[in-house]
Amino acid sequence: MKNLDGQRKWLSIPPIVRKPISTLSTIVVTMVGLLFITFIIGRVMPVDPVLAIVGERASQEQYDATYIALGLDRPLLVQFFYYLVDVFHGNLGVSIRTGLPVFEDIKRFFPATMELATIGTIIGIIVGIPLGVLAAVKRGTWIDQIARFIALIGYSIPVFWIGLVGLLIFYGILGWVGGPGRLDIFYEDLVPQVTGMILIDSLLAGDLDVFSNAFSHIVLPASILGYYSLAYISRMTRSFMLEQLNSEYITAARVKGLSEARVIWKHAFRNIGVQLITVVALSYAGLLEGSVLTEIIFSWPGIGSYITTSLLSADMAAVLGGTVVVGLVFVCLNVLSDILYRLLDPRAKQ
Repeated sequence: MKNLDGQRKWLSIPPIVRKPISTLSTIVVTMVGLLFITFIIGRVMPVDPVLAIVGERASQEQYDATYIALGLDRPLLVQFFYYLVDVFHGNLGVSIRTGLPVFEDIKRFFPATMELATIGTIIGIIVGIPLGVLAAVKRGTWIDQIARFIALIGYSIPVFWIGLVGLLIFYGILGWVGGPGRLDIFYEDLVPQVTGMILIDSLLAGDLDVFSNAFSHIVLPASILGYYSLAYISRMTRSFMLEQLNSEYITAARVKGLSEARVIWKHAFRNIGVQLITVVALSYAGLLEGSVLTEIIFSWPGIGSYITTSLLSADMAAVLGGTVVVGLVFVCLNVLSDILYRLLDPRAKQ
């Protein structure tokens, strides 16, 4: 009876208030779960954070003092509670490798990943959506087969292989693009950091030379990420469009004598726009968290390479902090896509 009364009270709350509360509670529960899993993984990994700080030549007294100072002598749940409190206060710990607060490191490294993933997603949208629509319209033809083959290659080829081949051909042999890194050494620190994204900061500073050099460095890794993005987006677009093109309202529109272009873009494509928002959001989130290999191959100073380097240095505070931030971004993008879905889809408002 108490559960039934609680459900009635919850349903009596106006939807305009109930939905934000539900969304916020989902975010909090998801983040606490992510923090717990991340924390446990950090504790069970075969890495001794104490040795990483004091070194292998430290005495037992130094080791024990550091062990206690880190709170590792407490029960695991107590450690997690204090870790949770610190995270919600914006304290992600101090990096052993850089000696700086992890939050400050992330503010420095994350914009590079965001810039790379954003351009990759834009490439995926510009190429992937028209390719998926064309493949659906030309279903069964050689155009459809080529589009599906392109998507299949994007899913199949390892990113490290295509990255190394791209560097060898376009940088090493042809010299069409810049090499590893975000800028040549000569152009570093020439423009003030406002957003942390070189392309935007160079435009804000009006320095086209830095912009040109930064673009030459980002075009290849962004294109590789964009290829993986367009493979996913084109495949999902094709699937959504096929479902719409086989619908009765499309047949009715054609019977009425509407042009094929209007049937495709004004009717069929319009009805998959809301679904594509979720697809693009997931693709963007995937590039943000999955660009580790690309960043390593191209020496890109992003959050992926930061986490990897920290892991190799047994810098668990940096690893956990970076993982938490990436997970938070992923959750926020999913929530944002869900909100947009509800706003744009009339069926979701009912």
